[in-house]
Amino acid sequence: MIAKLDILAAAPALIKEWQRTSFAISSSIEPSLAELVEIRASQINGCANCINLHTTFAREKGETEQRIYLLSAWREAPCYTDRERAALGWTEALTRLSEGHTHANAYGALKAEFTEEEQVNLTLLINVINGFNRLAVGFGGWLDPAAIRPAAKAAAA
Repeated sequence: MIAKLDILAAAPALIKEWQRTSFAISSSIEPSLAELVEIRASQINGCANCINLHTTFAREKGETEQRIYLLSAWREAPCYTDRERAALGWTEALTRLSEGHTHANAYGALKAEFTEEEQVNLTLLINVINGFNRLAVGFGGWLDPAAIRPAAKAAAA
């Protein structure tokens, strides 16, 4: 893949703010769940860059190969909790919003497993990863996971 545009060079202030905000939002959800959500949205959107990043980060945070590999078939796989299933259903509903308004069905499971604050935090996380997917796919972005770590540490400081 050849990058069409370096988004950080083209709009450094806004991209750095977007990264800072995304790290804050991501840290508001338990790490393993955040990575599963980010991987699943990226799978739906066909974002190789974000799938690569978030599967690497998930492994570093202790996620198993089995759960990463089964993520695209999470409904049939017994290795996910009810909370994870609710988050993945909500992720799919919002990521596929243009395909029809199925989010009403997913919301019941979400509401049963997440507080109102967590629902907002999860929805913001889904919005952020969908935004990054669009930036990476749209501009042909590809980042090595090691290149993201300094930005994450700086945002956390």
